[in-house]
Amino acid sequence: MMQTEREYADALFVLAAEEGNVPLYQKHLRTVRDAVLQTPEYIDFLRSPAIPLSERLQAIDEAFGSLPEYIVSFLKLLCENGRLPLLTACIAEFDSMAMALANKTTATVYSAVELTETQKSALTAKLETLSGKTVEATFAVDPSLIGGIRIDMEGRTYDGSIKRRLREVKDVIIG
Repeated sequence: MMQTEREYADALFVLAAEEGNVPLYQKHLRTVRDAVLQTPEYIDFLRSPAIPLSERLQAIDEAFGSLPEYIVSFLKLLCENGRLPLLTACIAEFDSMAMALANKTTATVYSAVELTETQKSALTAKLETLSGKTVEATFAVDPSLIGGIRIDMEGRTYDGSIKRRLREVKDVIIG
């Protein structure tokens, strides 16, 4: 199914790039994603064959009519083609394309305790050096790490946690 999401996202990305508005579209799509994730029953409503298509399309206009025309058309196309369950995946694909265009990447940093702003800034700078891209880092606390940090970035996991090291010691001892 990943190919389908990529095709829809690519079509919208091309339109956004032609307008020179990729960052704006990215921002609006994130807003759509957040709204849909907060109200999953909205997608159920838009998918319901019991509700006439014209009413579902009107609901999209009412909810998102203030967004750029291509985004509204994109949402309507997904609705018409029965592809609304792919909406968040399509938005994720668009987001990946926009990040690549801007030479940006995302990273999620898990630490056993809350990091200070200085630590966060220094870590983000190191990740930017490592990746060669601007990094949008998200920080989360995971006490199960015991100590250290774990970073998920660009499909890789960098695990410097005490939890991982203890697991390695256990594996050596058990054999």
